[in-house]
Amino acid sequence: MKRIIFLSFLAAFLLGGCCSESGTIKTDVPARPAGQTDMVGFAAPKIDTVRVGFIGLGMRGPGAVERFTHIPGTKIVALCDIRPECVGRCQDMIKRAGLPAAAEYSGSEDAWKELCERDDIDLVYVATDWKHHALMGVYAMEHGKHVAIEVPSAMTLDEIWDLINTSERTRKHCMQLENCVYDFFEMNTLNMAQQGLFGEVLHVEGSYIHNLKDFWPYYWNNWRLDYNHENRGDVYATHGMGPACQLLDIHRGDRMTTLVAMDTKSVCGPDYIEETTGVRPDDFKNGDHTMTMIRTHNGKTIHIQHDVVNPRPYSRMYQLTGTKGFANKYPMQGYALEPEQVASDEMPNHENLSSHGYLSREQEAALVDKYMHPIIREVGDLARTVGGHGGMDFIMDYRLVYCLQNGLPLDMDVYDLAEWCCLAPLSALSIENGSAPVEVPDFTRGAWNRINGFRHAFAE
Repeated sequence: MKRIIFLSFLAAFLLGGCCSESGTIKTDVPARPAGQTDMVGFAAPKIDTVRVGFIGLGMRGPGAVERFTHIPGTKIVALCDIRPECVGRCQDMIKRAGLPAAAEYSGSEDAWKELCERDDIDLVYVATDWKHHALMGVYAMEHGKHVAIEVPSAMTLDEIWDLINTSERTRKHCMQLENCVYDFFEMNTLNMAQQGLFGEVLHVEGSYIHNLKDFWPYYWNNWRLDYNHENRGDVYATHGMGPACQLLDIHRGDRMTTLVAMDTKSVCGPDYIEETTGVRPDDFKNGDHTMTMIRTHNGKTIHIQHDVVNPRPYSRMYQLTGTKGFANKYPMQGYALEPEQVASDEMPNHENLSSHGYLSREQEAALVDKYMHPIIREVGDLARTVGGHGGMDFIMDYRLVYCLQNGLPLDMDVYDLAEWCCLAPLSALSIENGSAPVEVPDFTRGAWNRINGFRHAFAE
């Protein structure tokens, strides 16, 4: 028994944590460097014209460049990718939009640094592979730029703390480009939750379930499959975590305290490699299916799943359970409410309303019309026209620019980035220690309860 306990402590130490007497694995929360203050509710000075430089123009970057050609008050200053042809395609896109040509950086693995060092850029938009996200984000902030980084923005606790400390020290925004919080159903449901329609929200669920078998070949140098090959745990949690954490006001009145994770064995990942290379790996680390359960300070729970290899229909789950109602997006989208939540003059057929079944489509449409998020009401039609995963990508970029132009706190700050990305290292830590509980660090270092509610920027 003593040997088992010792091995558990050793494994936790090697993965970046230590075990408490209760068996909960803890990780260090480094002291805030002298002279720094937190960024909770931080608003930078207004920027009339947001000048942008894009790094990474492979899969996600070109769509971002195209969307920015539709956002007033922006200027695309520079484009960067290691492949010159990717830069050229985006340059042609800018020219077709009737905009001035952007400066080009390519051909070198360090070309992106030259972009960050320019003195005529306000925002650096990073859409490269995961391994470079945090490195580029830190460098951009150190050179006086706000930074927006694709998901996941950080893969290790060291990277997370580097982004937090750099953002606090430079007083520059560091936002994760989590588009799923701007999907129409999620935004409308968030508005309903903030208006109290569901009562107290007790439990939320999210996931990234997406069979990537047809997509693996399109990731440059096979970086994404390689990452799953080499790493265990939920390596892509933010699409589920973002909407879930917003519903629970994480670090705006509540915070995550403990998580427990487990996974299945690896089957489909090694199968794919064997099918395409003829050699079956015996060291594929990422389980086919990973599950993480999280408890918050206020007694709420979160359930997150990850599966990118099994033949399952696409799902981000997105489910809310409250004391007065329920919302669900996958596989069946809809709402269920207690009858007293809806007055007779607000919705048809209310007599048959019951939390034992979903609202009818007619009832749901009336509910959405009543509680449509003000941002959806303002730019929803334009977002659908411009596109980007149905329009949510455009809303994300539009809101980022709007907040910068108006000197508002961003909808997602560096602590959101930290909390949503931390599942990668912490779920691995739990799994490697027999699904032991792991303490979730307070990335705000004490400021998690200073602002109550997510409305501080989202409702502007």
